[in-house]
Amino acid sequence: MKISITKKQYLGFASVAVMLILWQLLAVYFDSDVIVPSPGKTLMTAAGLFTDPDFIMVVGTTIIRGLAGFAISALLGMLLGIVAGMSSGFNAFLQPILVTVRSVPVIALILLALIWFTPGSVPVFIALLTMFPFICTNVIDGIRSVDPDIIVMAKFYRISRRRIVSEVYIPAIMPFIISGASSAMGIGWRAIIIGEVLSQPRYGIGTMMQTEQTFLNVDAVIAWTLLAVFISYGFEKIIRWSEYKIVNWKD
Repeated sequence: MKISITKKQYLGFASVAVMLILWQLLAVYFDSDVIVPSPGKTLMTAAGLFTDPDFIMVVGTTIIRGLAGFAISALLGMLLGIVAGMSSGFNAFLQPILVTVRSVPVIALILLALIWFTPGSVPVFIALLTMFPFICTNVIDGIRSVDPDIIVMAKFYRISRRRIVSEVYIPAIMPFIISGASSAMGIGWRAIIIGEVLSQPRYGIGTMMQTEQTFLNVDAVIAWTLLAVFISYGFEKIIRWSEYKIVNWKD
């Protein structure tokens, strides 16, 4: 079987190679593992993470928190977004809330959440507030993108509101939901890690990063960071794959 590599993939490999070379040059320049460990040492440390007896619990707990925050924010975002998209009055009521949630610094939300919730719940709460505005706004935009003539025609033929929502609005907003979910996942994972770093639950990637930073294990901090990046990248790929499968109706 012949494996073909596109020009974009070549450029992607080149970009990774450039970053690794720059990383190695910085490691040689500083000549200190406490400041910038070499890529080789960091890779060995990353491989050693898999042998940690708590590795599955640490990674699994962070992933569960991310999925929980995403599921709640997706449900609320879709429900409120559909209503706001169909009702200009409710949209006017909801917009200040969305603007406020988007504008409040994440660190401020975390500091308040540390007072209100248990350490394990803080990252979920932060993920919810971080992801929700992206999904809700995209759903509203998707509803507004529907051709109003189609809605008028559906009402003329006395199509039920339930069928209009399920057969007109839902298919129309699917590309917007996928786009919002992709953006929400990217921002949300970072917020979850920050929440874990500050709330220090028993298990979590952020907890491990903070612990390693305390002992100046910079290579371990970078190794956990790279693992978090790969997890985020994997979920983004899943979302894009879902987009390919779900949005084929547009073709």
